[in-house]
Amino acid sequence: MARFSPSVAKLISELGKLPGVGPKSAQRLAFHILAMPQDEVKSLSEALMEAKTTTRLCSVCQNFTDTDPCPICSDPKRDKSTICVVENPRDVSTMERMRDYNGLYHVLHGVYSPLNNVGLDEIKIRELIERLRENPETKEVILATNQTAEGEATAMYLGRLIKPSGIKVTRIASGLPMGSDLEYADDVTLSKAMQARREF
Repeated sequence: MARFSPSVAKLISELGKLPGVGPKSAQRLAFHILAMPQDEVKSLSEALMEAKTTTRLCSVCQNFTDTDPCPICSDPKRDKSTICVVENPRDVSTMERMRDYNGLYHVLHGVYSPLNNVGLDEIKIRELIERLRENPETKEVILATNQTAEGEATAMYLGRLIKPSGIKVTRIASGLPMGSDLEYADDVTLSKAMQARREF
C-alpha cells in the first residue's frame, strides 16, 4: 500500500529534485504547501511560472534578468573598466551584498569539470572573450570562481586566454577557504578577499 496518494507522492518527488532538498525536507515542504491557503499556493505557482517564462540571460553579462541588458550592465554609474567573472548568477548577488565592488560581471554558468562532463565549450567563455574584444574600455578582469579544483582550473585557463590581450587579470585572494562557495561566505571575508586580489 502506498504511503502517499499519487498526487502527494508526485509533489514530494518533484520537490526532492531541488538542490539541497533531501527526502525528509521534500516531505516537509510538500505538507507545508498542502496546508497553505489556496490563494497562497496559487501565488506560489504563478510566481514560479512567471519567473521561468520572463527570466532570460542578459546578452552582455549572461546573468539572469527580466530586461536586456540587465540593470547592472545598463547602470551608467558602474565602473565599465572592470569585469568580475563568477560561476553562477547566485554569485552576483553575493558580490553585490558586500557593496565594495562597483564594476560589471560576467557569469560563466559553471566551471570546467571533465569528471562531470562539463567542457570549456559548455560554459560562457566564448561570450566573455567576444565581450572583451568589443569593449576596449575593459582594463581588468577579476577571476572570482570558487576556490575548488574546478574553479582554480577554470581561472587558470581564463588567465592564460586573456593575458595576451594586455588586460590585467587578477584572482580574488584566498581569504575564502578552499572548497568553499561564494554563496556561503560572510561579507567581511568576501570583502577582504576582493581587496587582496592578486594579478593572475
